[in-house]
Amino acid sequence: MMRLVPHPLLSLALTLMWLLLNRFSPGHLLLGAAIGLFAGWVFQKLEPKGPRIRAFWPLIRLMGIVSIDIIRSNIAVAWLILTNGRNGARRSGFVEIPLRISNPSALALLALIVTATPGTAWMEYRPGSGVLLLHVFDMIDDEAWRSLIRDRYEALLLEAFA
Repeated sequence: MMRLVPHPLLSLALTLMWLLLNRFSPGHLLLGAAIGLFAGWVFQKLEPKGPRIRAFWPLIRLMGIVSIDIIRSNIAVAWLILTNGRNGARRSGFVEIPLRISNPSALALLALIVTATPGTAWMEYRPGSGVLLLHVFDMIDDEAWRSLIRDRYEALLLEAFA
């Protein structure tokens, strides 16, 4: 039944909306039902497939690591702003990080992690080369940022997602 009517509430709502916008007749009921069913099938094709998680334990470890990193980063960015950053010597910059992950769910999770951490922003991802462009509020060493993303976050995401 779910293949015939993949989204029954959507189909029913569209049928009722069609009947509200037009006068009720058997022809309009049939046409509204056809539009509702067709919209349900189209919506089913547009839905992305769910993520395939291989292991949950790396995601739990990642959640703890990210929580600690966000707290540390909040403190560091607040200190930089309040003290005008090492006597005004703070410099922001961009760093390119080659990523090994290609799973869309893992990339989305990494984007959330990077963007939620104060002082960093996910700027661009090039799918062809797998390179992430990251903006850093206080750039000290770009290799340290590459190592942080690769070893701290990406490694656990590779373990978690198939």
